[in-house]
Amino acid sequence: MTRLRKMMLEELQRRNYSEITTRKYLQYVTAFARHFGKSPDQLGPNELRSYQAYLLRERKVTPGTAVNCVAALRFFFIKTLKRHQFREFLPYPKDRRRLPTVLSPEEVARLINAAGTLFRRTLLMTLYGTGMRRSELAHLKVSDIDSQRMIIRVVAGKGGKDRDLPLSPTLLETLREYWHWRKPKLYMFPTRIRGLPAEKPISDKTVWIACSEAARRAGINKRVTPHTLRHSWATHLLEAGTDLRTIQVLLGHGDLETTAQYLHLSRRHLQAVSNPLDGLALSSRENVSRRFRRKNNE
Repeated sequence: MTRLRKMMLEELQRRNYSEITTRKYLQYVTAFARHFGKSPDQLGPNELRSYQAYLLRERKVTPGTAVNCVAALRFFFIKTLKRHQFREFLPYPKDRRRLPTVLSPEEVARLINAAGTLFRRTLLMTLYGTGMRRSELAHLKVSDIDSQRMIIRVVAGKGGKDRDLPLSPTLLETLREYWHWRKPKLYMFPTRIRGLPAEKPISDKTVWIACSEAARRAGINKRVTPHTLRHSWATHLLEAGTDLRTIQVLLGHGDLETTAQYLHLSRRHLQAVSNPLDGLALSSRENVSRRFRRKNNE
């Protein structure tokens, strides 16, 4: 491990950043250095400017990915190297807010039915039945399932926060059947690597592949990711009458404004809006000419 990498790792660890964030930040800074073939502490504002443009114009990464990269570079230069003047050279790119994709309940059922294996079926049902993030699902432990209280505990979710989620009886039945079949000891969804006696959690990529392949088999043309099931669960909760504050707590959102996006996705809320067009006293369509009149040029 290089001296700079060790310095950055220690700064991340003493601020108690999650393992995932720590790994990603180190990867972003490493990619930045490799792009120019130099140690990152030898690079300056010109390289930062051209690298950001390269990511967005040539690599065509999403604004969200670019934001994460900027956050990592900011941490390296400002927190690790104490070069506070570099903040102005690392602006966050504008992120055009798009409404997330949501599946209908019928599409969710088709997706789960097309899972293919009990492992993937249980995985998809847990994603939709809890609204967990994929990293939270990957690190879910057998001990986090409390069938007596009908609660699932998310330990050290985003921001390092724990939260409790209601355990669906339907999900509990599937989890029990899955457990009797695979008998996981530590992680609910382990990956077993030959030569290693201890279980390891599945990768985020494994969760993503399970979603995309089930969507393909189910004939769903929408792009389905683990987060699609999270968005769908939250939207369906809202349509069933669950209040926004409760959904905020269940999703682990720190800001109610983040949860409020589901108001734009809920059919119940959209259909409850009284459109002023419907209140206009319009003439009958029978009296409207069907002819297309072209204006004469004068």
